[in-house]
Amino acid sequence: MISRLLLLCSTLLLLAGCDTPPPTPVAAGGHCIDCHQVELDPRHQLACTSCHRGTEPAKDQESAHHDLLARPAHPDHLEEICGPCHQETAKRIGSSSHFTLPRTTNLFRTAFGAEEHLASFLDTPASLEPENILELADDLLRRRCFRCHPYHEGDAYSAVQRGTGCAACHLPYREGRLVSHHFGPPKDEQCLSCHYGNYVGFDYYGRFEHDLTYEYRTPFVTGGAASRPYGVEYHQLRPDIHQLSGMGCIDCHSGGELMHSSAEKPSCRGCHFPDQPTKAVPPRVASDDGQKVLLGSDGQRRPIPVASHPAHFIRGDEITCQACHAQWTFNDIGKHYLRSDSFFVDDWWFLAVQGSFEVERVITINSDFDLAEELPVAMTDKLTGADHPGIWLKALTMRRWEEVILGRDQQGRISPMRPVEDWYLSWVDEEETVRYDSHPAATATNGGLRPYVPHTTGPAGLFASDRIVRFLQEEAVADTAPAPPNQADTPVHVR
Repeated sequence: MISRLLLLCSTLLLLAGCDTPPPTPVAAGGHCIDCHQVELDPRHQLACTSCHRGTEPAKDQESAHHDLLARPAHPDHLEEICGPCHQETAKRIGSSSHFTLPRTTNLFRTAFGAEEHLASFLDTPASLEPENILELADDLLRRRCFRCHPYHEGDAYSAVQRGTGCAACHLPYREGRLVSHHFGPPKDEQCLSCHYGNYVGFDYYGRFEHDLTYEYRTPFVTGGAASRPYGVEYHQLRPDIHQLSGMGCIDCHSGGELMHSSAEKPSCRGCHFPDQPTKAVPPRVASDDGQKVLLGSDGQRRPIPVASHPAHFIRGDEITCQACHAQWTFNDIGKHYLRSDSFFVDDWWFLAVQGSFEVERVITINSDFDLAEELPVAMTDKLTGADHPGIWLKALTMRRWEEVILGRDQQGRISPMRPVEDWYLSWVDEEETVRYDSHPAATATNGGLRPYVPHTTGPAGLFASDRIVRFLQEEAVADTAPAPPNQADTPVHVR
């Protein structure tokens, strides 16, 4: 009997130890590169522990990965890890627009009643149970919108997953995985990992995202799912003439502009008009015997054509270049966002694909009655990583590209306009009570139009001239017409 008890006890002790496997040994030598085959670029011939911390050499994986930094270029570690070698950049970049997103964040919050100007999107308040429309707007920002910034690794689509911090722009990713440790100037695909969808950047390649409703997305495929590297399929329109000539994003947008908040943006006139000494010119532009040339990031020297047509000098600075030279524009009219906390998502199956992998996964799985699995109706807070109830759905009144809408910008110039601030927010709680129903932004009454610079440059022709003439005629009529009720203070004229 005693021997049986001893045998039982020893067996239980053995089984208890099975839950704690022995430390995983590392390869002979105990160095990082014995397990991780990494090739460094010539400027970063550093020990792995210089950036990733951890221990080297080590006898097992646990000790090797002690205090490991998986993402050393993340903004939280940037000054500590990258700063010793890149002191000035590390000090300045944290206040740059790419790291703080102040313009877009405050534009949206102000439209829903915010009076305080935030220095950074990181300061956006968290509102788990919104009590007013501004708190609901903040919840949308934190859980759906804040995916394109250096603190986040991007959505779970193959072309938009990226590194964080410096690595977001300077390390190559493909199909959601790090390709190499070769730091270098940003390639266009790295820019497009944030600047995709119907936003400036995507248009440079002639891409226009499909309508979100199921019936309006193509191609229809059989035997498998369509490839959607950017979350939603897109129409292939005419790319920008600069892209067709082989120019990349950084040929115009320099590191100084992208990483320093005070840097001036380049201008069309600075490059293409002969005597514009006050206009910003990209650093890659040089003069060669009086001829401006672009020293491209691909190593090519491109002569820059000079504007000589008389039309360029008739009205001077009264018309922006893109008012004539934009081939098409992003016109997403009426942007509706619905927060749904209800478990019943079947009604939204036709809007499952809309550029958010979280929303797509919840709707697709929970509306499939053949699947036993059911997911919580929740999305993560993109600043904390915590899950919170409710998913944010997006819908549009209409999508168009063919008409270039014109208006007056802040300087009074004729400029392309884009519906930006025509937002509407709704909320249905878990009891299916409608808390807010299409609550409009304060700016939606004017169509939410704002001037912008479409990256769809092409030759201006008769249609461009007609575009300007028609705008001026309609503006003259509008100026002589009596002001409609409650709209006497409308700030811009738009056709």
